[in-house]
Amino acid sequence: MRYEWRVLTDAGREWIVDATGATPDALRDLARVQGIVALLISELRLSPVGEPHWHVFPGEAGVTGLVLLAESHVAVHTFPELGLATFNLYCCRPRAPWPWEDRLSQLLGATRVTVREFERGARKEDAE
Repeated sequence: MRYEWRVLTDAGREWIVDATGATPDALRDLARVQGIVALLISELRLSPVGEPHWHVFPGEAGVTGLVLLAESHVAVHTFPELGLATFNLYCCRPRAPWPWEDRLSQLLGATRVTVREFERGARKEDAE
């Protein structure tokens, strides 16, 4: 039996992004991380449907945030002890690519940014 992936619906795209080598102080800075998310939302013309939710972890830990969008959501988690920020953006409508590498290098001091992009609405089917 052979499987292939077929897009059954145009359910959007999802970006999973890891920014490593980031500056720990930047990853603890709630205002800076909020600014990155606000920039992402503005530049991609996304539509928040409520107030963002943010949590600052105590001590030297990072922050986490979630914004519900008409197009779906954006989430971020930072790990200063690892020099890592992770982002998840899911849009059910087409969007132009966002310059993740440039923005996260500039704003967080990330030395490496890995962007994985997925089409949503695909499933495995038997091939004849």
